[in-house]
Amino acid sequence: MGRYVLRRLLQMIPVFVGATLLIFLMVNVMGDPVAGLCGERACDPATTAQLEKEFGLDKPVWQQYLTYMGNVFTGNFGTAFNGQPVTELMASAFPVTVRLTVVAVLFEIVIGITLGVLTGMRRGRPVDTSILVLTLVVISVPTFVTGLLLQLLLGVQWGWIKPSVSPQAAFGELIVPGLVLASVSLAYVTRLTRTSLAENRRADYVRTAVAKGLPRHRVVTRHLLRNSLIPVVTFIGADIGALMGGAIVTERIFNIHGVGYQLYQGILRQNTQTVVGFVTVLVLVFLVANLLVDLLYAVLDPRIRYA
Repeated sequence: MGRYVLRRLLQMIPVFVGATLLIFLMVNVMGDPVAGLCGERACDPATTAQLEKEFGLDKPVWQQYLTYMGNVFTGNFGTAFNGQPVTELMASAFPVTVRLTVVAVLFEIVIGITLGVLTGMRRGRPVDTSILVLTLVVISVPTFVTGLLLQLLLGVQWGWIKPSVSPQAAFGELIVPGLVLASVSLAYVTRLTRTSLAENRRADYVRTAVAKGLPRHRVVTRHLLRNSLIPVVTFIGADIGALMGGAIVTERIFNIHGVGYQLYQGILRQNTQTVVGFVTVLVLVFLVANLLVDLLYAVLDPRIRYA
């Protein structure tokens, strides 16, 4: 196991370098970082030259990237155009988005897997058909429509929740936004669990467990569900990074000042340091989540062993 983890960590290095290089090039080469400093009016040549020198934009691109990566490994993600260090923005934004992601993942695990087991064990019955239709509707409706509808009904008309989340963003306030964020993924988890469970029900080891006279609940939980969760864990692990980086719409609807909000502001104001810094951390989140998913395979399926 230790060798495997070390090998995977070494494999993450070129992936991290390649991903950050691509992001850096797209933001700094294809865009115009100086334009965000000057606002709506174009900078005069003297001001442009001064700003490029101040932020190191007058150097070759490869040198800019090496400088940036050197700063990243020392914990310095640069300074936003308003003079605030990017690390301060991260310190305020990431805890909020992490709490929102935890709520969303809990919805996926609890509701998604429960509905998947319910439909997988009752294929072809009315409950199976009803849940499949419901998940199809959820997948078809855009997230911003679901979010605005719940905000209007629960927050404005019925007054059950606050339409806008407070700056503290406590877990209680993030239940509805978390449900909105997880809605599409929850539907996919339900369908994926159902399909995997239905396929494994015909496996030999399930028939053997039933033939031995094991109780039904033990066959389902200890044998059938455990092996059926492998593709579900893969999806949820990859979805963690997507939820953190893709929460822009949900955070805008409920006024949550998290990662999505900061990315939106950075893109809107062409604040390249903010965008590159936040996306760099999100790349690390993706890589770590994928590593944890691979390690969970051995827990779920004893036949999997890492040398």
